[in-house]
Order: sequence, then structure tokens, then C-alpha cells
Amino acid sequence: MTSDRVAVVLMAYGTPRTPDEIEPYYTDIRRGRPPTPEALADLVGRYAAIGGVSPLAQLTEAQAAALQSALDAAEPGRFEVSLGLKHADPKVEVTAQRVAEAGADAVVGLVLAPHFSSYSIGQYLDRTRQGVADSGVDIPVTGVDSWAVEPAFVEFLADDLAQRVGTMREQTAGNVRVLFTAHSLPQRIIDGGDPYPDQLRATAEAVAARLGLVEGDDWQIAWQSAGRTPEPWIGPDILDVIDALGNNDDVAGVIVSACGFVADHLEVLYDLDIEAADRAQACGLAFDRTACVNDDPAIMAALAERVRSLAP
Repeated sequence: MTSDRVAVVLMAYGTPRTPDEIEPYYTDIRRGRPPTPEALADLVGRYAAIGGVSPLAQLTEAQAAALQSALDAAEPGRFEVSLGLKHADPKVEVTAQRVAEAGADAVVGLVLAPHFSSYSIGQYLDRTRQGVADSGVDIPVTGVDSWAVEPAFVEFLADDLAQRVGTMREQTAGNVRVLFTAHSLPQRIIDGGDPYPDQLRATAEAVAARLGLVEGDDWQIAWQSAGRTPEPWIGPDILDVIDALGNNDDVAGVIVSACGFVADHLEVLYDLDIEAADRAQACGLAFDRTACVNDDPAIMAALAERVRSLAP
């Protein structure tokens, strides 16, 4: 017997919608500790460089709408998609509690991140379960753990990358290095056995295999956007990799496949399009990056099928 009403809690990191929301957003990221004036000014400056705020909020809403459309096309009226955010409203737990109290027969959690880590997807799904538990309603809760090698995702990345590699090779008449990146995490999490690096590698190897790229010659893994904390974060950092490639006479350009990010936001529009691009230029390297998934219909349809497969 199938559940009549399935609530889909679609989860994302969240972002400030206006410049006035940057400070409370940053404070939430810091677990209630207000940032120093210097740290706040730095973040405000980075947002200013990409237009004042990130487009992430609108893009996340577009992803939710696309997922809803794909689910409605498959099973009209059965699924209802609701957003739950980590560092902005509505928070994950609040959304999960609300949909349970509203009469859902089951909840399926889906995170807008392809690579599983206990620190990211694991936490999101735990918060979904906690929100349902807080409702006092006894309904099943399941979740998509990973979509790192989802065929539609791999195809999207590979098709875009193939065009960019071909163009850069023609323009530079030289070798091109592809850098597959994701958000860095504290090293202690990885030392504890977290599968996150293996998840990124799985995506990179799947894309590279479609294009016949050889690791070490044509592609490598780098990490980006590490937190500004005293503890070590996993590397190598993308800026260090670009510096090293700038000293390699065999490499004429770099293309970043930021496959750990599924929407255009600060870590892409600033950390890559501005900071990494400037570093590449300083090193005499051509620079490009692949497109983000955003609300690509094929990928949203594939994620809808994953949701349907988990619905009881």
C-alpha cells in the first residue's frame, strides 16, 4: 500500500536575501556568536562584489518548483515539496515538523548537494527526522543519502565540460587541466572515516571516464572555500593548485568543474569567478568553469525519481 500524501523536505544551506540579513546569517553560521567587525566587513565585501547578495535564495526556490513539477508529472497530487534551510528561514526542523503536523503520511528528505558527508547531508537528514519527532506524529522518514553518480548529473557535467575543454584547447593550443572541486571540510571529520572525499572522487571519475580524461595528466581534485578557523581543512586548496599549475610549462589553462555545488552562489560567483580566476590570470593560465546545475529539468526529473523510489 502506498502513502497517499508524501511530504518532500528539500534542503539547502540558505543565504541572506538582503544586505541587512548578512550579519544575522553569519551569526547563525557561527552558532550564535556574532562575527567580528573585520570578518563581517570581509563577507559584506564579497557579497558586494557579486552584486550585493547571492542569487542562491531564488535559485533554491526555482529548484523546489522544478522538483515539484517533475513529481506532479509522474504522480499528480501525491507529493508536496517544501523547503528547509540550514542557516535561513524556514529552518529544516521547522519545515519537517510542520509537514508532519499538516497530515503527511510520510516524509522524504532530499538535500541539494550530491556528495554524502556526515557533516552535511547526514546532519540535514538527522534534522529532518528530529523535526518529525518533535511533531509527535508517527510517520516514516526516509532520505536520499547521495546522488554523486546520478547519470543525469554526470551527463550534465560531462557535456558542459567537453565543450569547454575543446574550446580552451583550441584557444590556447596547449594542455588543459580540469579541477573537480567541492567545499572543503575540517580534516578531523575526514580523519574520522567520513566518505566525503570518496564521494567527490566518484563524481570526478565518472565524468572523466565519459570524456577519456586521465587523472594526473588531464584532471585532478582540489578543494575550495575552506572555513576561516584555526583547525586544518582538507586540501589541496584550489588556489595552491592553480599556483602550482602556473609553474608547470605543460599546462596552458584550467577549467574548474565545481561539482560539489549545484547552484550559482558565493562560493562559485566569488571564490571561483573572481578569486580563482584572478589567481589564474596572475599565473598566466586561461581559466573557465563549468555551469552549475541550478534547476536543470533533466536533473530535477532524475531527483524526482529518487524521491519516488523512497516513498513508502
